[in-house]
Amino acid sequence: MERSFYILLYRAFHIQRKWVRSNMQKLGVGAGQPKLLVYLSAHGPCHQKQLADYFDVDPANVSRMIDSLEKGGFVLRKTDEQNRRRDLVEVTEKGRQTGACWRSRCREVEQIMLRGFTSEEKEHFADYLARAYQNVQEETGREKP
Repeated sequence: MERSFYILLYRAFHIQRKWVRSNMQKLGVGAGQPKLLVYLSAHGPCHQKQLADYFDVDPANVSRMIDSLEKGGFVLRKTDEQNRRRDLVEVTEKGRQTGACWRSRCREVEQIMLRGFTSEEKEHFADYLARAYQNVQEETGREKP
């Protein structure tokens, strides 16, 4: 197998995505949507821009995901009382449960992927990935989310 970091990262990302997405249809959510539910469950209501910034995703894409999640009953939009021109996005109980199922599936694949790694190796690996991400963010001139 080729040992370039790009190919290794791609292969690891692809196989874990395949694993966790196998349940997406059962949950009634599409690509990119579960991470929004998990974030909203953990952080509470927020603006669409906050979601786009955190996940480094185009705001228009986030808007489409929220539209779909709202139609499915996973999130609600409500007027921000501090700025009536902006909506807050809030997760519903259905969305919270779906996010919890998704997070559980992610933990499963994480345990499989990191089987045999020591706690120290896991910590180092997480640090390496975070630093790699930061390096690319700095190179592209974007702000860190």
